[in-house]
Amino acid sequence: MDPARRAHYLDALGIDAYRSRSRRKAPDASWEALRSEVAVCVKCRLCETRTQTVFGVGDPHARWLIVGEAPGAEEDRRGEPFVGRAGQLLDSMLRALGLARDTVFIANILKCRPPGNRDPKPEEIAACLPYLMRQIASIAPDIILAVGRISAQTLLGTDVPVARLRGRVHQFGPSGTPLVVTYHPAYLLRSPGEKRKAWEDLKLARSAIDGRRAG
Repeated sequence: MDPARRAHYLDALGIDAYRSRSRRKAPDASWEALRSEVAVCVKCRLCETRTQTVFGVGDPHARWLIVGEAPGAEEDRRGEPFVGRAGQLLDSMLRALGLARDTVFIANILKCRPPGNRDPKPEEIAACLPYLMRQIASIAPDIILAVGRISAQTLLGTDVPVARLRGRVHQFGPSGTPLVVTYHPAYLLRSPGEKRKAWEDLKLARSAIDGRRAG
């Protein structure tokens, strides 16, 4: 990134410079097989209304895994998560941490768009979640950032509101992968006053991953 643009992002958020290194390698055969399996999935009725599945995007060996809720209309059209205004905001937040979009991995709980961008149904989550679990196992991230209510509650197996889940580091899975909860960028666009809280969440995640490396 151009140093002047980077300085602008950092100045806007009032933060210090930070850089992260990816573990970029070529995807292995099992990863590509999983991608192909997702592309033709018919495990729930969302296959009847989707344009295409949205597998995820980024480095399949990333240290940072960002997990959102489900594809929207533009994501369904392009086959990529977090595009449009919410995606642009997420990208800006990641840049402020020194993270490029292609050095993290971004996925959703669901791989298909629910009609009208409604909340995922429990049976849809149950059908699709094993794909995400296989992605997590393959990526073996150092940190998971759960973005929004559906993502946070699904990954943590709770119905506690996001406001009560954020602000601390949770543990995910048998390996105890650090998981931090934050607000969805779409919510931040509607409630810009909450952006500072989201930045605190990102700093918490950065501290967690730094501590994991040190350990």
